[in-house]
Amino acid sequence: MQILAESPMAVVIRSATQQDGDAIYNFLCDLEDTTLNPTAFRAIFRHNLTNPLIHYLVADLNNKVIGFVSCHVQYLLHHTGKVGEIQELYVRPEFRGQRIGKQLMAAVDDLAQQHGFINLEVTTNQHRTATVQFYEQLAFHPTHCKLVKSLSS
Repeated sequence: MQILAESPMAVVIRSATQQDGDAIYNFLCDLEDTTLNPTAFRAIFRHNLTNPLIHYLVADLNNKVIGFVSCHVQYLLHHTGKVGEIQELYVRPEFRGQRIGKQLMAAVDDLAQQHGFINLEVTTNQHRTATVQFYEQLAFHPTHCKLVKSLSS
C-alpha cells in the first residue's frame, strides 16, 4: 500500500484497491443521486485500477474509506502537454468540513508534480455552488463551458 499523505486526524490518503470498490460505488451513487449499474461499475473500476493514466485515491480513517478522488491523465493537443482531470471527488457527509477534500486534492497536486502535469482541470455541475467555491479556494478558475450530449436511450 502506497501512503501518499497523512493528517493529524489519522486520515491516510492512499491509492485505491479492489477492496475499496463497494465504498466507492456507494459514494458515486450518492454523488450522482442515482443507483449506478453495479455490474458495469465493478467492471470499469477493475479495468481502471490497472490503467496507469487513471489515479484513484481514498481517504482512509482507521481502515474505513471516508473519501475518494479520481484523476484521469490525458495528453491534450490544445494544451501541448499532460493534463490531469478530476472526474470525481467525494467525502462522506459526516466528515465534510474537516479538510478531507483538501487533503485528497493536495495528494492530487503531489501526483501532478511527480508526473509532470502542466495543469489540473475539474468540471462540476453548475448548481453545486459550494463545490465551485471549494475548487476556487484551491486556485482553480473558470475557463471553459462544458456541453454534454447524452447518447444513451
